[in-house]
Amino acid sequence: MRRASKSIHFRRPARVRAAAFAIVGVALIDHFALAMAQNDAKSACARPVYLTFDTGHMGVAPLVADVLRRQQVRVTFFAANEKTQEGDGSLGNHWAPWWKARAAEGHEFASHTYDHTYWRGDLPGVEPRFRIQPSAGALAGREFTWDAAKYCANIAYAAERLQDHTGKKPLPLFRAPGGKTSPRLLAAAKACGYEHVGWAPAGFLGDELPSAQYPNDALLKKALRDIRAGDILMAHLGIWSRQDPWAPSVLEPLLVGLKAKGFCFETLRTHPQYRDWIAQRGG
Repeated sequence: MRRASKSIHFRRPARVRAAAFAIVGVALIDHFALAMAQNDAKSACARPVYLTFDTGHMGVAPLVADVLRRQQVRVTFFAANEKTQEGDGSLGNHWAPWWKARAAEGHEFASHTYDHTYWRGDLPGVEPRFRIQPSAGALAGREFTWDAAKYCANIAYAAERLQDHTGKKPLPLFRAPGGKTSPRLLAAAKACGYEHVGWAPAGFLGDELPSAQYPNDALLKKALRDIRAGDILMAHLGIWSRQDPWAPSVLEPLLVGLKAKGFCFETLRTHPQYRDWIAQRGG
């Protein structure tokens, strides 16, 4: 008579079982980490644009903040101590809580020169000197000769005031008022730790143009038509001369429209032209 075969099971020692479970656990963790990394890569900003705001009369600043919060868009603010509709200047104590709230929302900050100081020309000589005209402060409208150290100090003071108000270190960047510069001015600013930021041609959003000739709907259509991935965009926190304010009436449709076209928004901290400079400067 044939005996039924009996299977024999060997019980693994506890240490072997623990090692096996550990290997499986590590594999599962690696699997989930890879899946999360892939999801992050998919959700990364593939077609970024970089929205920036310069200061202005600040009358629309609360409305701009509301739109940015609602649309979950982070931007980079360039600040000078400009005359405002209320308060003691855009970098004065009146606006300090507004700046602090923007820092809490994750926005970035940089200097626009403290006195909104326009470069008017280079002067001859071995050492760099410039014709300068502030448009804000007690010396507004007058022309002066500044050396590189004085120009740098004006950049730095705006950054210091931003840090005082926000508790956050500003980026080591600046924007010259009107975007007016020279190679010599840019070299002097870079030597004292500040890289200049302009804007893309399509990124000039037109909020400082006369509203009769450049109505808001036309500016919106042009921006949605022409903006491309990688562009730096520029608008203001209020322009005195514009009769029909650009913000917030154009701002929210612009953000919604750009998102619908597949664009996403980043601050200048991640811009490929500036991120290494920012990292090197400890920004």
